[in-house]
Amino acid sequence: MKSGKSFHTIAAASLKEYVTALQESGLDGIPVAMAGAAPVVPASPTISTPVVEMLMSKDQPHESLERIRKDLGECQHCKLGKARKNLVFGVGNPHARLVFVGEGPGADEDLKGEPFVGAAGQILNRIITAMGLKREDVYICNVVKCRPPGNRDPEQDEIAACASFLLRQLQSIRPEVVVALGKFAAQTLLETKEPISRLRGKFRDFHGIPFMPTYHPSYLLRRQGEGSMEAFWEVWDDMTQVLRLLKLPVPEKNRKR
Repeated sequence: MKSGKSFHTIAAASLKEYVTALQESGLDGIPVAMAGAAPVVPASPTISTPVVEMLMSKDQPHESLERIRKDLGECQHCKLGKARKNLVFGVGNPHARLVFVGEGPGADEDLKGEPFVGAAGQILNRIITAMGLKREDVYICNVVKCRPPGNRDPEQDEIAACASFLLRQLQSIRPEVVVALGKFAAQTLLETKEPISRLRGKFRDFHGIPFMPTYHPSYLLRRQGEGSMEAFWEVWDDMTQVLRLLKLPVPEKNRKR
């Protein structure tokens, strides 16, 4: 990630108007953040922004994904809005136990208006199927809702424009596990520059939600092209931990190379 303001700082800034509206509707005070439900490794640095904690609290009044999407509208809050073909909000079960968060839409996603529908999306579908789940069982979204030009990393003003909507999505769904797909999503949400190779493989805490970073499907696609399956098995090890935390069966896999 580029240096500068943290995700939670810019998220708090983008939430200012939203929180004001909540207070005007009768919300009094800032609820205590969600208590962790599973053994996790604390994120580094510690997440402490009070406004973000409030939004992610179990005590926060529930709002539907439909309401959040309506609030987002035809968003032009950052420069990505001017270049996009379609805004890519998210797709899947609004009550999903498991949420996958990626970086941002690519060309295929921009055309269709749905996350992970291109080649990387096919890899993600394979992962979900291998877990014994269906795409409609989970929820899939991105840090930013519009495609960055040339699939570059989203910039800070773009993250700021989407931060409150991502957090509101997670608060609405209230998943039992969040999986961050790739370096950018993991580093952004955990506020760290640690490489994904070191982040993956163990749970972190994201406001009381067990948070598993893993490799992005596009990375697996590249490795597959190089004839290596090692990264696939590392992702499978990560997903095995997710299934166990969710108390779901872990399908047996043959690791022949």
